[in-house]
Amino acid sequence: MGKNETRRLNPSILAEDLEIFAALKTIEDYKPANPAYTVAAVAVIDTNRLAAHDTEMQTTAAANAARDNHVALQWDFHNGVLGSKNQVIAQFGLDSNEAQAMKLKKKSEYKNPPRKPGG
Repeated sequence: MGKNETRRLNPSILAEDLEIFAALKTIEDYKPANPAYTVAAVAVIDTNRLAAHDTEMQTTAAANAARDNHVALQWDFHNGVLGSKNQVIAQFGLDSNEAQAMKLKKKSEYKNPPRKPGG
Protein backbone atom coordinates (compact mmCIF):
# COMPACT_ATOMS: atom_id res chain seq x y z
CA MET A 1 0.00 0.00 0.00
CA GLY A 2 1.17 3.52 -0.80
CA LYS A 3 2.71 6.01 1.60
CA ASN A 4 0.51 8.97 0.70
CA GLU A 5 -2.67 7.88 -1.01
CA THR A 6 -3.99 11.43 -1.35
CA ARG A 7 -1.46 12.33 -4.06
CA ARG A 8 -1.85 11.50 -7.72
CA LEU A 9 0.19 8.53 -8.95
CA ASN A 10 3.13 9.16 -11.25
CA PRO A 11 2.05 8.26 -14.81
CA SER A 12 4.98 5.87 -15.17
CA ILE A 13 3.81 3.94 -12.08
CA LEU A 14 0.27 3.75 -13.43
CA ALA A 15 1.56 2.53 -16.81
CA GLU A 16 3.59 -0.17 -15.05
CA ASP A 17 0.53 -1.18 -13.00
CA LEU A 18 -1.48 -1.55 -16.20
CA GLU A 19 1.24 -3.78 -17.71
CA ILE A 20 1.31 -5.91 -14.56
CA PHE A 21 -2.48 -6.23 -14.56
CA ALA A 22 -2.42 -7.29 -18.22
CA ALA A 23 0.14 -9.96 -17.31
CA LEU A 24 -1.93 -11.03 -14.28
CA LYS A 25 -4.91 -11.70 -16.56
CA THR A 26 -2.84 -14.27 -18.47
CA ILE A 27 -1.96 -16.34 -15.40
CA GLU A 28 -4.41 -19.25 -15.57
CA ASP A 29 -3.93 -20.76 -12.09
CA TYR A 30 -4.05 -17.44 -10.18
CA LYS A 31 -6.31 -17.95 -7.14
CA PRO A 32 -5.45 -15.45 -4.38
CA ALA A 33 -6.29 -16.18 -0.75
CA ASN A 34 -7.82 -12.72 -0.41
CA PRO A 35 -10.82 -12.33 -2.76
CA ALA A 36 -10.18 -8.55 -2.98
CA TYR A 37 -7.20 -9.34 -5.23
CA THR A 38 -8.87 -11.60 -7.78
CA VAL A 39 -8.62 -10.61 -11.43
CA ALA A 40 -12.35 -9.86 -11.46
CA ALA A 41 -12.11 -7.63 -8.35
CA VAL A 42 -9.13 -5.70 -9.72
CA ALA A 43 -10.90 -5.41 -13.09
CA VAL A 44 -13.86 -3.75 -11.35
CA ILE A 45 -11.48 -1.30 -9.67
CA ASP A 46 -9.88 -0.56 -13.05
CA THR A 47 -13.30 0.02 -14.63
CA ASN A 48 -14.17 2.42 -11.80
CA ARG A 49 -10.80 4.15 -12.26
CA LEU A 50 -11.48 4.66 -15.96
CA ALA A 51 -14.97 6.02 -15.23
CA ALA A 52 -13.52 8.42 -12.63
CA HIS A 53 -10.87 9.53 -15.12
CA ASP A 54 -13.54 10.21 -17.75
CA THR A 55 -15.60 12.16 -15.22
CA GLU A 56 -12.54 14.19 -14.20
CA MET A 57 -11.69 15.01 -17.83
CA GLN A 58 -15.28 16.02 -18.62
CA THR A 59 -15.52 18.13 -15.48
CA THR A 60 -12.17 19.78 -16.20
CA ALA A 61 -13.27 20.54 -19.75
CA ALA A 62 -16.53 22.02 -18.47
CA ALA A 63 -14.65 24.12 -15.89
CA ASN A 64 -12.24 25.35 -18.57
CA ALA A 65 -15.13 26.26 -20.86
CA ALA A 66 -16.90 28.08 -18.02
CA ARG A 67 -13.70 29.99 -17.20
CA ASP A 68 -13.22 30.93 -20.88
CA ASN A 69 -16.83 32.15 -21.08
CA HIS A 70 -16.36 34.20 -17.92
CA VAL A 71 -13.14 35.76 -19.20
CA ALA A 72 -14.78 36.61 -22.54
CA LEU A 73 -17.71 38.25 -20.73
CA GLN A 74 -15.33 40.18 -18.47
CA TRP A 75 -13.65 41.61 -21.57
CA ASP A 76 -17.03 42.39 -23.16
CA PHE A 77 -18.02 44.24 -19.99
CA HIS A 78 -14.68 46.09 -19.82
CA ASN A 79 -14.94 47.15 -23.46
CA GLY A 80 -18.54 48.27 -22.85
CA VAL A 81 -17.43 50.43 -19.93
CA LEU A 82 -14.59 51.95 -21.98
CA GLY A 83 -17.00 52.71 -24.82
CA SER A 84 -19.43 54.28 -22.35
CA LYS A 85 -16.66 56.52 -20.99
CA ASN A 86 -15.92 57.70 -24.51
CA GLN A 87 -19.60 58.40 -25.12
CA VAL A 88 -19.85 60.45 -21.90
CA ILE A 89 -16.83 62.49 -22.99
CA ALA A 90 -18.34 63.01 -26.44
CA GLN A 91 -21.71 64.03 -25.04
CA PHE A 92 -20.72 66.11 -22.02
CA GLY A 93 -17.06 67.08 -22.60
CA LEU A 94 -13.81 66.51 -20.73
CA ASP A 95 -14.52 69.24 -18.18
CA SER A 96 -17.91 67.93 -17.04
CA ASN A 97 -19.05 66.43 -13.77
CA GLU A 98 -20.27 63.42 -15.77
CA ALA A 99 -16.71 62.80 -17.04
CA GLN A 100 -15.49 63.08 -13.47
CA ALA A 101 -18.07 60.45 -12.47
CA MET A 102 -16.39 58.15 -15.03
CA LYS A 103 -13.16 58.31 -12.95
CA LEU A 104 -11.63 60.84 -15.32
CA LYS A 105 -9.85 63.98 -14.25
CA LYS A 106 -11.52 67.18 -15.41
CA LYS A 107 -9.57 69.07 -18.02
CA SER A 108 -9.59 72.18 -15.81
CA GLU A 109 -7.93 70.26 -12.95
CA TYR A 110 -4.71 69.69 -14.88
CA LYS A 111 -1.93 72.16 -14.15
CA ASN A 112 -0.88 74.41 -16.96
CA PRO A 113 2.63 73.61 -18.18
CA PRO A 114 5.27 75.97 -16.80
CA ARG A 115 6.45 78.69 -19.13
CA LYS A 116 9.82 78.21 -20.67
CA PRO A 117 12.22 81.06 -20.00
CA GLY A 118 12.34 83.40 -22.98
CA GLY A 119 15.53 83.71 -24.82
